[in-house]
Amino acid sequence: MQRTLFSSIAIGLLLLFQRNAGTAELPNIILIYADDIGYGDLSCYGAKSVSTPNLDRLATEGLKHTDGHSASATCTPSRYALLTGEYAWRRKGTGVATGDASIIIEPGRTTLASILKSANYQTGYVGKWHLGLGRPGMSWNGPISPGPKELGFEEHFLIPATGDRVPCVYVENGKVKGLDPSDPITISFGKPIDNSPTGKSRPDLLFRTKPSHGHDMTIVNGISRIGYMTGGKSALWDDETMADVITGKATDFIDKHQKSRFFLYFSTHDIHVPRVPHPRFVGKTAMGPRGDAIVQLDWCVGQILDKLDHLGISKNTMVIFSSDNGPVVDDGYQEEAVKKIGLHKPAGPFRGGKYSNFEGGTRIPFLVRWPARIKPGTTSEALICQVDFPATFAKLTGQDFPANIGPDSFDVLGALLGESKNGRDHLVEDASLRSLRLGSLKYIQGSQGKTFNKLTGTELGNASEAQLYDLAADLGEQKNLAMERPDQVAAMQIRLQQIRDSGFSRPGFQPQLQK
Repeated sequence: MQRTLFSSIAIGLLLLFQRNAGTAELPNIILIYADDIGYGDLSCYGAKSVSTPNLDRLATEGLKHTDGHSASATCTPSRYALLTGEYAWRRKGTGVATGDASIIIEPGRTTLASILKSANYQTGYVGKWHLGLGRPGMSWNGPISPGPKELGFEEHFLIPATGDRVPCVYVENGKVKGLDPSDPITISFGKPIDNSPTGKSRPDLLFRTKPSHGHDMTIVNGISRIGYMTGGKSALWDDETMADVITGKATDFIDKHQKSRFFLYFSTHDIHVPRVPHPRFVGKTAMGPRGDAIVQLDWCVGQILDKLDHLGISKNTMVIFSSDNGPVVDDGYQEEAVKKIGLHKPAGPFRGGKYSNFEGGTRIPFLVRWPARIKPGTTSEALICQVDFPATFAKLTGQDFPANIGPDSFDVLGALLGESKNGRDHLVEDASLRSLRLGSLKYIQGSQGKTFNKLTGTELGNASEAQLYDLAADLGEQKNLAMERPDQVAAMQIRLQQIRDSGFSRPGFQPQLQK
């Protein structure tokens, strides 16, 4: 009897040890997703006019990707693709979302978060959401659902859309934080709600920054926004403390789940407009609010890294830093960003930026640190994209990746961790057009669209004729080879059309099974 009891206890302890050992092999995962940060905006990618020591630390202690991409040259589409593993251009309604957009990803759909939740990760989302909330006609004065919870995030603290769009409130676990029921929120992206002053009618009331184009509707905290809003005064955010608030929520999540395996998606607002860094960061660069917001962003990253060090969990925590699209200098406010940019090149060696078909639209900073597995100070030239996260993290955590999900998500785990030089063999880059990368070749289809956005100062990469560039020899996309290589142009045009028409690009995907 005693021997049997002893054996049972021994077996139980062995199983517990094995289970705990298995847990230790899988890392905590923190995805820090910046907004509008360009390849050349970080000092570890060559910036000289601004210093980013905490982000540089990720590079020196981990892996720096030089051919890492967002899935689109604009915000909402990139975020959709990252979570679903599907190019956003395949689905209607996935363009840049308004502040009152309904949820864009179908509740219950398999996402990066639900995959990791199935692997026993505690999942949390903090920061800018911009993927829609609730259903059409939803009230902001009661439960807000569906939202991140229905997509696999057990906890969330959100900036619902962007800082330049109403509603200017935080949403925590399905409710507007700090809302006074006697002062209900009403928002509109059509006609004004009442006779409240706007940035257009009362520019004299704008004391923090003024619009350069658009952004001239409801005034909140001395800044006019996109859209109209009344009510919710007790719940309004303060732009200057926004980075502090969301970073604090992110470190609180780490504290809370330090003994568990966790996945934190920390989506910063910096350096999106309006750029209103905390006073302690004002004047830290010569580039004005845009440069100072980069310094603030770097501080946010440092707070996360310091928290991991303090808790002693840095070694087995994977930290990924990236951006939702390439850079934009003037995106709607008079911040003297263009005037003060000096010699700084936000997109680094690349042409274009946010909204652009050129490489600067989607080739962004992409840093990965996991001390337990990634060799420090390494660089990878492998082609990878954020749309690959669902398949890649399913592989990392030993989860099935069914044939009917993630139609464009490839398993690039080896490349992500720097253990393989081989990433994707191709990538569809998404801006105003679809462009195709095949190895170092880049094909942009012909278009009658405008070539330059005067408002943002961005080359859009449109031309009436097809464009073909060899990025191995011409990183800045200056020499169009289309006339010299018509056969390659034709072949890439056919390949791009096939990818578009088929509805998927991942081998083995079975669209007939898709829900």
